[in-house]
Amino acid sequence: MKLVVQVKLLPTPEQAAALEATLHAVNTAADLVSAVAFDQQCFRNYDLREHTYDRIKAEYGLAAQAAQHVIKKVADAYRTFHANLRAGNVGAPGAKRRTRAESRPITFRPDAAQPYDDRCLSWLMQARTVSIWTTCGRLKNVAFTGSPEQLKTLAACRKGESDLVARDGGWYLYATCEVPDVPVTEPEGFLGVDLGIANIATTGDGTRHSGKGLNAVRHRNRELRRRLQAKRTKSARRLLKKRRRREARFAADTNHTIAKQIVTEAERTGQGIALEDLQGIRDRVRLRKPQRVTLHSWSFHQLGSFIAYKARRAGIALIHVDPAYTSQQCSACGHTERANRPDQETFLCTSCGFAEHADVNAARNIAARGVAGWAVSHAA
Repeated sequence: MKLVVQVKLLPTPEQAAALEATLHAVNTAADLVSAVAFDQQCFRNYDLREHTYDRIKAEYGLAAQAAQHVIKKVADAYRTFHANLRAGNVGAPGAKRRTRAESRPITFRPDAAQPYDDRCLSWLMQARTVSIWTTCGRLKNVAFTGSPEQLKTLAACRKGESDLVARDGGWYLYATCEVPDVPVTEPEGFLGVDLGIANIATTGDGTRHSGKGLNAVRHRNRELRRRLQAKRTKSARRLLKKRRRREARFAADTNHTIAKQIVTEAERTGQGIALEDLQGIRDRVRLRKPQRVTLHSWSFHQLGSFIAYKARRAGIALIHVDPAYTSQQCSACGHTERANRPDQETFLCTSCGFAEHADVNAARNIAARGVAGWAVSHAA
């Protein structure tokens, strides 16, 4: 299993200046490669090398490996762009947004991330330093730090490329680690997890992780952004820039905490985890305008991915099930009707009279579908 470990670099001012100059050089070179690729409609990595390799080495002072990584970065960017076009993520053919995107080459921010391989970047785990290539020469003894768990994973499992990232005045390395797979144990039933907005996650055993705090933070930040954007002063823009990732970090920390608790409970009870397959829900659901902001800030995919990788590291079975009518189906008798759910919190079966919190009832339906889905997929 591949994991990405983030460590923070602690460069001196001279080292930081060299890193900044390097990112500017490689991304300016990437803009040139992208323009050539767009003009000649040549997007394959190998073909782009013939057109741009010698030029960007000579004009921007790039080493051989750095130049190849720049070309590969451009080729990967166009591959992703064309995949989004085919999937319709940039709009339908003829749409204004799609036409504008197709009419110009891809550009890169001056401080966009740059990949490094082991020829350009060496790790000294005992000294907690790295040696990294820059356009100003090789920088040695660049210190880095991280949590004990991150450093342990990095020392034992690092393999592959690392990305140099500049963000909010800090420098980071995102290292790829290949963690050995843990065999999945045969589950003794499934723990159903219902994902929502009022309650971020609800499990079939009755545990509810409320979204009240997170939703309040998002509402407060949204109002603060609105007021600061209306001011249009330098101090307001400075504060907006300072706060721009705070909400995302808070939401990610909340999702990590919830995911850890769910996986720990499943591991303690020997159960698997059943999740709803909510892919494409934003396109399927039609809401009034005031509700759209809440729906589109709902980070269900992030929470699901956190649960998935934590379960995989613990060897816990994970299955995704069809979420259709889980909130309207009775977990006791199976009767499905819209009238079973008179409001957001209440579930009252019109057939058998079973009453329960609506999210807990849905989680139990998800768990039952998880058992059935696992039995079918492992029947052989």
